[in-house]
Amino acid sequence: MSWRLTAADLPDLARGATLLGTGGGGDPYIGTQLVEQVLGEGFIEILDPDEIADDLFVIPTAQMGAPTVMIEKIPAGTEPTLALRTLEEHLGRTADATMPIECGGINSMIPLLVAAETGLPVVDADGMGRAFPELSMETFAVYGVHGSPLALAGERGERVIIDTGDDDRQMEWLARGITIRLGGVAHIAEYAMTGADVRRTAVPRTISMALALGRAIRIARERHESPVSAIADTLSTTLYPHVRELFVGKVSDVERRTTEGFAKGRATIASVDPASKDTIELTFQNENLIARRGETVVAIVPDLICVVDAESCEPITTEGLRYGQRVRVLGISTPEMMRTPDALATFGPSAFGLTEAFVPVEARD
Repeated sequence: MSWRLTAADLPDLARGATLLGTGGGGDPYIGTQLVEQVLGEGFIEILDPDEIADDLFVIPTAQMGAPTVMIEKIPAGTEPTLALRTLEEHLGRTADATMPIECGGINSMIPLLVAAETGLPVVDADGMGRAFPELSMETFAVYGVHGSPLALAGERGERVIIDTGDDDRQMEWLARGITIRLGGVAHIAEYAMTGADVRRTAVPRTISMALALGRAIRIARERHESPVSAIADTLSTTLYPHVRELFVGKVSDVERRTTEGFAKGRATIASVDPASKDTIELTFQNENLIARRGETVVAIVPDLICVVDAESCEPITTEGLRYGQRVRVLGISTPEMMRTPDALATFGPSAFGLTEAFVPVEARD
């Protein structure tokens, strides 16, 4: 069933989307502020993917770039709608709706900003079911919808059209290069598709799931109940049914660098027990990719590896990791459509140069 989203929903949505973003997706606070400023007392219509017409024309919108850059380089706010209008002009067709390409961090907010500015509805689905660092890493691409043509817009009104046919990796490479030259952040419109394509290729209802997750965490805190249990209970009836607590400890080391348009690095989390040498190490490229406890892999992409505050369960992004933080590391299972051979070839371990095989988080000891 379709529903209306208001400004009052945005903090809970941002919290849940940041959890699903597995450390990436960009700063949700900035996105929330941009949407609130435009939306005011109004509302955004959120469309259930099962109810949209087959011929509905949907243009997803997003921000791309290194999350570390976004902390200091705040968007003007006009870029994503400019990208949408540029792609409409190029295609000679007007969008009936927009949609996220991923459900993490600021990219849960960018389509809402476009909707608030244009009056378009937003489809309750996305193309990653989490966040991934590259534009080619989409369920859309896995199941037959390609990203080109892509429209890219910069904060000073720059506009670029990229068309690489069905080569989504080349599209990503070119768009990444332009984004770097625009200062590390750009906004895009891509993967234009029909309503029938949405149902076939997108991960459904991730906006409503993110909202439910963020609300559950907040309510659990207000009731002095376990936010971890609230997360598990909320996800138990979704496409993400398995939640495992992988580690509880203190951030003891963070190595992070912005390179090639990404935030890359690792974080080590140590036991708070001074007598214990137990640690978990996370490797990330914008998002957390693999978690190793000692020599043992305990979770790996595309399953979600989420870092949250140890007490409040407020999600922590990779650019927000700091020495001394007390945290919990959670492993969350991805939908089955993200675990097929074709999906794993697109955004599984080997796509990131990892040699470890994918084993579902719920199947690990």
